[in-house]
Amino acid sequence: MQNVAHLLRSRRFLPLFATQALGAFNDSLFKQAVVLFVTYQLFSNAAREAQFSAIAQGLFILPFFLLSAAAGQLADIRDKARLIRLVKLAEIGIMLIGGAGLYFANIPLMLAAVFAMGVHSTFFGPIKYAILPQHLHRDEVLGGTGLVEAGTYLSILGGTILAGALASQPQVAAAATVLIAVAGLLTGRKVPPAPPSADCPPPDWHVLRASVRLVSATMHIPRLFLAICSISFFWTIGAVLIIIFPPLVKNVLGADEQVASLFIGIFSIGIAIGSVLINRLLKSEVSARFAPVSVLAMGAFVVLLRFVASSWGLHSGGELTTLATFLPHPGAAAMVAALLGVAICGGMFVVPLYAFLTTTVPNSETARTVAANNIVNSGAMVIGSLIAFALSSFGVSPVGQLWLVAAMCLVSAWLGWKLHLACD
Repeated sequence: MQNVAHLLRSRRFLPLFATQALGAFNDSLFKQAVVLFVTYQLFSNAAREAQFSAIAQGLFILPFFLLSAAAGQLADIRDKARLIRLVKLAEIGIMLIGGAGLYFANIPLMLAAVFAMGVHSTFFGPIKYAILPQHLHRDEVLGGTGLVEAGTYLSILGGTILAGALASQPQVAAAATVLIAVAGLLTGRKVPPAPPSADCPPPDWHVLRASVRLVSATMHIPRLFLAICSISFFWTIGAVLIIIFPPLVKNVLGADEQVASLFIGIFSIGIAIGSVLINRLLKSEVSARFAPVSVLAMGAFVVLLRFVASSWGLHSGGELTTLATFLPHPGAAAMVAALLGVAICGGMFVVPLYAFLTTTVPNSETARTVAANNIVNSGAMVIGSLIAFALSSFGVSPVGQLWLVAAMCLVSAWLGWKLHLACD
């Protein structure tokens, strides 16, 4: 990777990278274990399965909308390394609750833990991006951001694979989440100090007022406004796709949990590849010049995915196809290629936009800027989850919902083009 491979040997980056990777792995393992357990072992109705997936996604996203302002302010006024350790300690408690939900097949406990993990990620998100400009040189920020994104999605892949393997053993999955949370706390203790800047503005702990002020203060900067809007549409697309995948695999392809995990895994690998590839293409320059074509290509792959799925044939409701019998299917290669294309192009689109967020403002404002982005992102993703829920309620199949994803790619391409004209 351009100029940044040495970061993986450096204490100013490696402990943060490992902590984030473990957190992403655990988050993926738990959420996927919950969705697969409910989809394949508790429910037997396609609409209810899609609705549960939408509810779980919405609960995870909701804290970003409610608490990002507080999280961003806290990260700007306190030592970020100390906050990482506190957040990772909380993760252990959350996984104990979630593990109990899986062990006793208790849906309210599972959903409570999903919401709590959303709170955890809300407070960790601004820290992980805001700490990069503090510990890295300016020409390392894009590459460091790409490494974090690549590591995140490879970790999601690992968590997804393990969730699929443990789909019929929820008790083992529960124990694994607690152990991984402990490992995350241990690596988090190695993150070097990242004290706040002396010129940080005083915090406002009124949640609603602080959120409005934070977004207003950030969105008046044209390049930040366009970057945040572009990222928001991207994650709305991602939210809808994640909601669609399990019912698509079970009810359209007639496949089991291993194939559902394969879909999430392919998506994660593609995002990681795109994150690394865009840094190569941009040679560590923070630029949006590849954003429009990346997301247009992503939309084209979504359309391909839709046509492959629609030509698959109806699942009769009998025995589910396993991974071993799915892969030889005549449409499997096209399905995998379409998924991989969607994800690679998505990674190429979003990584430079996050670099914009952390390099456009002073270090004393980076966490607030990331938090403002999270507020807008989460609002858009909740809307996407509600739309997916409503479409499922009205009988729109997962295949039909892919048209919505393709349409959102067009909006993202337009925003990416506007950002490119404004900044490059």
